[in-house]
Formats: sequence, C-alpha cells, structure tokens
Amino acid sequence: MIQMSRTFLSGLALGLFSLSCVNPGSGTTSQPPCPIPGGVAADHLIQEGETHFAHLWQVTSGGENAEAYWSFSGDRLSMQVTHPDSEDSWTCDRIMVTEADGSLQQISDGQGVTTCSYFMPGDEGVIFASTKSKQATCPPRPDHSLGYVWPIHDSYEIYLHTLGGETRPLITGPGYDAEATLSPVGDRIVFTSTRSGDLELWTSDLEGNNLFQVTDEPGYDGGAFYSHDGQQLVFRTTAFTPGKEAEEASAYKELLATGLVRPSNMELYTINVNGKERRQLTHLGKANFAPSYYPDDKKVIFASNHHDQNRPALNFDLFAIDVASGELERITTADEGRGKQFDGFPLFSPDGKYLAFSSNRGDGPAGDTNVFIALWR
Repeated sequence: MIQMSRTFLSGLALGLFSLSCVNPGSGTTSQPPCPIPGGVAADHLIQEGETHFAHLWQVTSGGENAEAYWSFSGDRLSMQVTHPDSEDSWTCDRIMVTEADGSLQQISDGQGVTTCSYFMPGDEGVIFASTKSKQATCPPRPDHSLGYVWPIHDSYEIYLHTLGGETRPLITGPGYDAEATLSPVGDRIVFTSTRSGDLELWTSDLEGNNLFQVTDEPGYDGGAFYSHDGQQLVFRTTAFTPGKEAEEASAYKELLATGLVRPSNMELYTINVNGKERRQLTHLGKANFAPSYYPDDKKVIFASNHHDQNRPALNFDLFAIDVASGELERITTADEGRGKQFDGFPLFSPDGKYLAFSSNRGDGPAGDTNVFIALWR
C-alpha cells in the first residue's frame, strides 16, 4: 500500500474545500451532512432539468476520477484515478478509497494499470483489476489511427486488497479478467473475461472459485451490475447492425485478437444469473454503458450519447429506462460548450438516498473528470 502525502491528497481530492459541506464563499451551512467525508457543496452545478438532484456535492477536484462505487455500509467510495499533473506524474489509473478525514488513500501499488474497484462485504477489502503481474509501468496506449478503440489487456487479473494489509490475486487465468462488481446480497462476484475466447460475463464466489459462464454470444459483454436480490444482471454489449451481424462479428473478433475493441455502438441487456432469459433493454444506437439498477430494481440508470447528433458524439448524459415498459427519462442535462460533456458511471447508495456519478461539469480545466454525489428525490 502506498500512503499518499497529506499535501498531495488535499490538492488531488479536496483542493482548499472545507469538510463541513459549506458553500464556497457563503460561510454558512446550507446543505445537509455530506454522505462521504470531504464532499463539497455544489448545488450551483445542478443544471436546469436535473430535477432528481435535491443537493449535489463534489468529492474530488483535479485529474480524472471515475467509477466511484459505494461500500456496503454506504460511508466510503472506491474509485480509479489518473493524475498526470501530480507530484509523481502518473498517467494511468490507480485505485483510491475515501477516508473518514476526507482524504483519498491509494491502495494499488502503482505498478501497471488498474481498473474497476469494488468493496467486499464487510468493507474490510476491495477488489480491483491490475496488469501488475506483467507490467511495472503503464502499458502503451492503443493506436488511434485505427479509430476510437479500447485496449483489452490480457495481463489484467483481479486482486483483493485487505485495507491496511496485503494485496493478493483473487481471480487469475489466461486472458483478460476485469470489471468485477459484487452482488448486494454479498455472495457472488460478476466479472468480464476472455477465458472462453470472447468477452463474456462470468461469476464466482467470494474466493474466486466456483466459476460460472453467464453469457455466450458474440460481442463485448461487460460492465455488469447485479439487481438488489442478486438474481439478475444488467450489462452492455456490442450492437451489430441488423443484416450485417456475421460480417461485423467477424471484424469484432479480428480486432479482439489484437487486444482491442470498438465501444462506439453498444446497447444494454439484462440476463438471469443462471444465463437464461437474455433480453435487450435499450434500442437507442451509439454508446450506452455503465448501467446499474434503481433501488427497487424497476429501472436502470446508465450513460449514453445517443441524443448527441454531432460526429463524433461526445456529450454523455445519464438516462433511466423502465425495465418493464422501456420508458426513457433523461436525468442529467449539463452541456457547458466545451466540445464534450460527460456524466457517467452512476450508482445508487445502498440505502437508495444518494447517487454517485462521474462528471466533467464544474470550473476545472477541460478534461478533468470528478466524482459527484447527488441527494436523490
């Protein structure tokens, strides 16, 4: 474990903000207590039409902070952070957790690249994926002359870090193992793996054993979250053009063989944890991702750029879709004229009162992405 300096943590996560949820410059408390220590009052960043946000707090400030996921007790977040302007100038994601004093603590060791952290039941450990077994430094970025592509590093393995203790491999094997999240029931892990030759959803018990392959159709099945009863999964997958499925699936597999995927056309699906009743949830076009369930499991909240008519479509907002009816609702509306606006990675707190998400709204430099928490109504 690497303990970050107090000066750096303050600059990275909190700036000069107070820990008491006081509006900057107001001198008076105008919001209820922060659900996460260090959150800064940010009601001024709630945009017209964002009617579900009763209050807003900004948890981080500076760099790229994303995929912030709640502890089971709902009083901490884990997240991945890239901060090229930091003291040691790291340029690929590391894993952080929030602390009771409002700081962030790094729990990954700085080797390789990491992604997709999540608290274990009891909140004494965090799982995340890392390429550290084969790479001491950041892996090379993909060649974007091929277009917008994501790297699928076959060196990704899933590790368990005991807070205040050691880090050990949890789920290993040939190919890519990453994108792990936990069932709210606290009994199973879902993750994405290429161990069967394609990017499929798999589950395991909490020790990484008793593996079960959930999906088996061509395309990138990933980013899965459980329903609150642990019986269903919602996930994103590659959307092939009707009538061109075979051709595009072949091109997808050829690209995957080089360790790359194109994420620009993805739709959301649900499936039972036993692999049955796979059902398409969205038919929106473009990139739909980061789905998770509402507290009552009747709706799914997710990020999408389907409404952006520009090319490329760089404005991402949060939307909700009713699982039964397919009725769509727009949740965020921020567009600050920067050429792109991003709201993504939404996840409700265990008690359903708050929504954590990542956004580049605010006064920071273009390209900064920070973690926000909204009091939901």
